[in-house]
Amino acid sequence: MSSAQKITDDIFKMAVNGLRQKTPVVLLACGSFNPITNMHLRMFEIAKDFLEKSGKYIVIQGIISPVNDKYAKQGLLPANHRLAMCNLAVQSSDWIRVDPWESQQDQWLQTVKVMRHHKAKLEEQQHGLMETPSKAKKRKLNTRTRSCSQSSVEDIANENEVEEINSRNNAGYIELKLLCGSDLLESFGTHGLWKDADIREIVGKFGIVCVSRAGTNPQKFVYESDVLSEYENNILIVTEWIQNEISSTRIRRALRRQQSVKYLIPDPVIDYIKKNGLFTNDNDILIRSASKYETSL
Repeated sequence: MSSAQKITDDIFKMAVNGLRQKTPVVLLACGSFNPITNMHLRMFEIAKDFLEKSGKYIVIQGIISPVNDKYAKQGLLPANHRLAMCNLAVQSSDWIRVDPWESQQDQWLQTVKVMRHHKAKLEEQQHGLMETPSKAKKRKLNTRTRSCSQSSVEDIANENEVEEINSRNNAGYIELKLLCGSDLLESFGTHGLWKDADIREIVGKFGIVCVSRAGTNPQKFVYESDVLSEYENNILIVTEWIQNEISSTRIRRALRRQQSVKYLIPDPVIDYIKKNGLFTNDNDILIRSASKYETSL
């Protein structure tokens, strides 16, 4: 298990104690990752830089969540291949991890349901990491006070409970934000594609970090949407000024034409694709048309 597989005690303590004035954030990217590219990874780094340079946030984890096989998309590789490639791509990262939960479900899940799942897991872990030190301290105090009267021991326990409650109130509340490209933000305005209630929950309850390419205008999408405008303070837009047109669609096309994709996707992913004969004319895993709203995720 890599160091990015979970939020470690040290990272959590740094977030809630040493940097209490900053909000701990976990970035979640949902998508097909068919295949994962260097741009997917760059989006995490760009978003992390932006959030932390604002002085308001500390990014403690990034999560890649490949979509379920039941997602209605032509040419989608089986989840086992996409998961394997994603894991190879992040093996050198100490803060980005791949989560298989979404891909292992019996059916395709809306993005908001995936976010609810990860939020619940974060709250569970946060609760556990805050509980453990307090319980350990109680055990130590109880050992030292075995000779004390029962009332004295109860007083110590009560003091510890108050200390624990105060710690909870002062601790940083971990925020989960959806990491996406401007295409996804634009798709919110497509009639019938998203439920208004889902958009409200994603933007209002969780928040979005949108990494846009230079020349695009995601602010326009926000302005033209009543729902997005209502929660515009929860939409953080980051411009990637370094021109980068890498996309999974272009990668698949290059592979299908037996063109080099070196430096576009991680070398271990290239090796995996070659070893398993993926994205070639010799198999049925082909994308012959791409959705207008397919993001780079």
